[in-house]
Amino acid sequence: MSFETPLPPYNAADPHATFLNSSCFDLLLIEMVPMAHRLASQQEAEKKQAVDDEQKEMAFRRLDSMGYRVGQGLVERFSRDRPRLIDTLDMIKFLCKDLWTLVFRKQIDNLKTNHRGVYVLTDNTFRPLSRMSMSTPAEAISSAQTFLWFPCGVIRGALASMGINATVQAETSELPAATFQIKTLTARG
Repeated sequence: MSFETPLPPYNAADPHATFLNSSCFDLLLIEMVPMAHRLASQQEAEKKQAVDDEQKEMAFRRLDSMGYRVGQGLVERFSRDRPRLIDTLDMIKFLCKDLWTLVFRKQIDNLKTNHRGVYVLTDNTFRPLSRMSMSTPAEAISSAQTFLWFPCGVIRGALASMGINATVQAETSELPAATFQIKTLTARG
């Protein structure tokens, strides 16, 4: 899957064939967060508990797990014709260059590591946050946090599919920039 226009003849077996409209993908990402909040509030209403933290946690789990499955599927599909990556840094580079380009149409702007299992990925113009606006910058930044949960899941799922167990945290201090911190745990083998 790529975002360039496919050339005829269309071949469904071609892994680089385009069958996804980027506008549809943007709209999907925009709608997933409110949907997760609606589902969480409906479940909370059924339980007659109106605790915001629990509702926020349920939305986080839903978005993160959706992203996890997407990340796993993307890596399985687009790394099958490549040689197996063995080094953790090479896997992170694959994520920053190839996978990020596939999903968000650009590479990660900056990758930093302490060479002890912590990686910081910075995207200075993160597409899901680029069109976000609110009445105050602080309100926009707090609202933007929930839009980072799905990409965190994508990163975790992609790394898990490559054999790396990791935790991923995201934050934004200025829109549309986003920073993702990856802490690798024990690698499966």
